[in-house]
Amino acid sequence: MPPSDAHTSLADRRDTGAEDTLELRITAELRALFQEEAPTPRHRDPSSGPLGRPADWQPVATPAGVFQLVPVRPERDLTMISRWMNDPVIAAFWELAGDESVTAGHLASQLDGDGRSIPCLGVLSGTPMSYWEIYRADLDPLARHYPARPHDTGVHLLIAEGHRGRGTGTTLLRAVAGLVLDNLPLCTRVVAEPDLRNVPSVSAFLSAGFRFSAEVDLPEKRAALMIRDRAHRTSP
Repeated sequence: MPPSDAHTSLADRRDTGAEDTLELRITAELRALFQEEAPTPRHRDPSSGPLGRPADWQPVATPAGVFQLVPVRPERDLTMISRWMNDPVIAAFWELAGDESVTAGHLASQLDGDGRSIPCLGVLSGTPMSYWEIYRADLDPLARHYPARPHDTGVHLLIAEGHRGRGTGTTLLRAVAGLVLDNLPLCTRVVAEPDLRNVPSVSAFLSAGFRFSAEVDLPEKRAALMIRDRAHRTSP
């Protein structure tokens, strides 16, 4: 995972009526921008998979703007995501630089799978500006490296250039952890495993309410195991 920033942590969301109105307005705009199409035959329908259907998760108001996860469609999103993967800051940790076929292969491994990992765009105030993978950590090879619990759900993310360094990473990590816990009632923990070298990323997780659990040696990196507990859903 590329660097998120480590600025002061922010509230998950606001509860005023005015923001409810804003959320509804942005939802309508997003429907126009990202109108869902029926899955193409080669991609499975995620609605019955281990993570349900993130396409139905509602937008949330954050201090940075209204945020929504929108499942990736390669025919719409591949060029943009590939461009992000070739950003040197991102490529240093994701290791997916190259032509579009590199990113296409990475996406296909999830889109053609059984729904245990779902790639999504992060859309902030109507603008796609981040890439997320929501995955079942207890069904992932990661589970061999830590004491996984049933329904542990993991997150990977990258934030595009122009949106880093302003506290956005912390804000969105809080929002996505909240979305996971709100929409997956059997999940008691959100986990992540950023590269230990990626100090800004680790700091952003800490600021977003995750705790450092352990260092773990994964095949591709030495990682910081970060955990956000449901019991701390509203903690600072």
